[in-house]
Amino acid sequence: MARIAKFEFVSEQEFLKSVEDKNIYKALKKPKRATKASAGYDFYAPYSFVLNPGETIKIPTGIRCKMDEDYVLLILPRSSLGFKYRLALDNTVGVIDADYYNALNEGHIFIKMTNNSKDKVLEVKQGEAFAQGIFLAYGLTVDDDVVDERIGGFGSTNKL
Repeated sequence: MARIAKFEFVSEQEFLKSVEDKNIYKALKKPKRATKASAGYDFYAPYSFVLNPGETIKIPTGIRCKMDEDYVLLILPRSSLGFKYRLALDNTVGVIDADYYNALNEGHIFIKMTNNSKDKVLEVKQGEAFAQGIFLAYGLTVDDDVVDERIGGFGSTNKL
């Protein structure tokens, strides 16, 4: 199996732009697979949170990802949470491009999600897995001629 990426923490300074408690930064965990055959890397909650039915939350993971140029990291809710709580990412699937690593926010990955259940309260404790990331290789069209590079963070490629 090819080794194509590496998870890193964003700097404490960057993380503290989203979270004030320095102790949370010290408790961050890098994503990892649960089993040898798992495709997804579990993302762990940097702090405990409660998500009532219909509520949305934006989680700063404290994570960035350096990956080979011809790969993309897709972020999805954990299967069990989607099944039990109809948990969904607000952008459906998070797409982390290789050049996001160099974004102005250090490539800090945020996960915004909504509890779409009718009556189930989702409680996630600090350090529990709540989302997963899967790496996929992708191709380019034969007439692709893009030369622009990413400058900003989330949504910045639409502003070039």
